[in-house]
Order: sequence, then structure tokens, then C-alpha cells
Amino acid sequence: MEYNGFVRLTWFQRISFSVGDLAQNLIYQTISIWLLFYYTNVFGLKPEVAATMFLIVRIVDVIWDPIVGAFVDKSNPKWGKYRSWLLLGGVPMAGFAILCFWNGFSGSLLYAYITYVGMSMCYTMVGVPYGALNSSLTRDTDEITILTSVRMVLANLAGLIIKTLPLIIAIFAPKVYNPETGKTVAVYNTPESAGAWFITMSLFALTGLALLIFCFTQTRENVVMDKKQSDNVKASDLWMELVRNRPLRILSIFFLIAFTMMSVSNAADSYFMAYNIGATPFMTTVFMWLGTVPAFILLPLVPAIKRRIGKQGMFRLFIGLATFGMLLLYVVVTVPSLKQHFILLCIAQVIKNSGVLVATGYMWALVPEVVTYSEYTTGRRVAGIVNALTCIFLKAGMALGGVIPGYVLAWVGFHADAATQTPLALQGILWLVTIIPAILFVIGYLVIKCYELTDERIDAINREIEDRKK
Repeated sequence: MEYNGFVRLTWFQRISFSVGDLAQNLIYQTISIWLLFYYTNVFGLKPEVAATMFLIVRIVDVIWDPIVGAFVDKSNPKWGKYRSWLLLGGVPMAGFAILCFWNGFSGSLLYAYITYVGMSMCYTMVGVPYGALNSSLTRDTDEITILTSVRMVLANLAGLIIKTLPLIIAIFAPKVYNPETGKTVAVYNTPESAGAWFITMSLFALTGLALLIFCFTQTRENVVMDKKQSDNVKASDLWMELVRNRPLRILSIFFLIAFTMMSVSNAADSYFMAYNIGATPFMTTVFMWLGTVPAFILLPLVPAIKRRIGKQGMFRLFIGLATFGMLLLYVVVTVPSLKQHFILLCIAQVIKNSGVLVATGYMWALVPEVVTYSEYTTGRRVAGIVNALTCIFLKAGMALGGVIPGYVLAWVGFHADAATQTPLALQGILWLVTIIPAILFVIGYLVIKCYELTDERIDAINREIEDRKK
């Protein structure tokens, strides 16, 4: 029997869709990694004040995201149910992202709230439909695994670009003479560098918008709800879906833990390199690059690895590898004779992020599976609702990832304007990069162990769904 939903995509179609993740990450990941650092060192907010703002914005998201998810599932724009929003949400998202890094109202908490809330709400209008677009391309689990690998490679390409931010800012930042070295260096962590941050974010945001437009023009939806089904969708369905869809609950909790772990580590990396290591912008860029480079080697191998050891084997292997890398990084920094060797620091970083990138990258392949499971049990393919829910947990993780570093920095007595930090402040930063993420990832593994949808079961469910329609 022929199953029309099991579409095999061309490489051009895979790349065209995946470019959307590159685009979003150029904007949103830049904000996730660098906004706290910008707020405390350039804009002039205290760490605890910025952390509280991140938490409040995520509370707004809990209300906003279900509304967007239901609206996306109900609406049928003429340019496509999901892909239309890449354009409709992408333009204001890019605009707000640029304004987040404008220092015209330096130190104004109200301005920071308006721009950050606006950017986050617009990101939902892009991220939720983009996630739903993924599950609308095909039902084929092998194809989804390949698509996820391509998507994550391009997302990490964005990460590689973002982590060059100190070097890019250095091009536009003011130069200061250092009498100790006799050299003139660019300063990127003071209020005087505000203009350089604004120019850099403008370049990233406009490039991201152009790529979103390309993704919009080149994708095609193959598996979507018909209008009769979508008319009955409402925002409250999101919470009902969470109650009745056990695989979705498990995956959502894993999203929360994974994004908390990544956000804590990413937000602390810039502090870690600036204060614990005393690194130059070039050294910081190299260190951050090495956190992304393994993606280009390992992610293309994910389909083959999954076929050989299965989903649970992949999570076990790569979460274990990441945890080992985090603990190795802690040892390298705390042992004085090892800390002097930058190469050892880089090796630990590669090991750590090899595990993080694969484990957190592959989780996106499970989202279409829980969409399919929902369709199987309820008769409705509410991809927008499901992606809104994962987006809530994703953003909640990012919020915790911003709150935890902010409050830890305040608790250990970090002061951005201090020439040197206290031993307690340096230890707090080190824990944010190593021990806290390691603990979170171990908890994440215990959660994802409970995920029971195998490839065989999902394939059988997809075939039964198509048989019902016939």
C-alpha cells in the first residue's frame, strides 16, 4: 500500500528548511548567549535585576505561547499554514533584536523590558510555526532524523558565527593602549563599546531575516490538518495535550532541563574566559568555536549512530560524554599546573560539547514523533500546539539559564567594574560552566530514559493514521 505522507526530501529541500534554524539562531542564540553580558557590562544593569527580568519575560511567554500555538493551528494564511509566519514574525523579531542592543536609553530598565519582551513574543511567532513546519514536511522517521541532523548542523553554524562576536565587535569597538604589553587593544566589555554591539547585532539580525525569507520561499507543507479539524483548536488544548500525551510530557521536561543546562553554560562562558582565564578576544573566540566545531563532524553521523545503538543508546553515550567533559574542565581549571595550558582547556571543551551538541540536537527529532502520537490518539495533528508547548519549556529553560547565572553572580559578589574578582566570585563562575550543567544533564538523562516511542512504533502509528484517512 502507498503512504503519501512518507515523503522523501531532496537535499535542496532539506537545506532550504534547515536554513530557517540558522536564521533564528543568528538572532535568538545571540541574545541568549550575550544579552546578560551586554546588560551587566555595557548597558549598566545589575546581574540580579537582569536575571529577574529574564524570569518575568518567561512568565509572559507562558501566557503568550499557547495563544500563538492555537492561532497558528487554526489559521490558514494564503502563503502556507506554517511557513507564512517565517515572514510575518521574522520582520518584527529582527527589529526588536536590534533594539535590544541599542544603548540610546542606557541603564533604562523600562526600555530593556519593552525591547526584550517584544523580541521574545516575536520569536514565538517564528519558532512555533517553524517547529510545526518540520513535522509538516514528512512522516518518515528516517527522513526526520536526516532533516534534524542537517538542521542542527546549520544551527551550529550560526553558533560558530555568534561565538566570533568578540572579534567582530573588536573591529568597531574603541581601542585602548595597554602600557603593560605596549599594545593597543579593542575593548568590548565596557559602556564605551555600545556602538560596536549595536552594529554587530544589526548585521546578525538582518542576515537572519534574509535567510528566513529564503526558507519561506523554498519550503512546502505536505502533512497538515484540514480546515475542518483546525477550526476546533483552542489555546486551552495545549494544557490538555500535556496531560494526555505522556511522551510529550517527558520530552518537554527534557527540553526544560537541556535548555537550562545549555543557557547556564553559554551565559557563563564569557565571564569564565574574561575573569577566570583572563583571555583575549581571540582566545575567547577560539574557546567558544571549539564548543561548536564538533557539531560539523558528529551531527552528520547521527542517522548512522542511531541505527546502530538506538535512541536511548545515543542519549546514554553523549550525555555521559558531556558530563565527563564538564568534570574534566573543572579539574583543568582548579589544578594550577594544568590551568596554564590553554590546549588542555580546549580539549575539555571539545569533549564536553561533543556530548552536548548531539544529545540536545537529536531531541528535536522527537518533536514530530509526539505530534504524530497526538494525531494517533486524538485524530488531530496539532503541530502548532505541540511546538508551542515545547517552546514554553524551551524558553523556561532559557529563563532559568539566565536567572541562575545572574543570581549566582550576585551571591558570590561579582562586580563588573572591579579590576579583579574575589576567589569566591571566580569559583561561582567556574561552577556555572562545569558543575551545575553536569548535575542538570544527569537529571536530564534520568528523564529521557522514560521516553518509550521507538522508531518501529512510530512507523506503525504513521501507517495506521494514513490507513484511517483512506
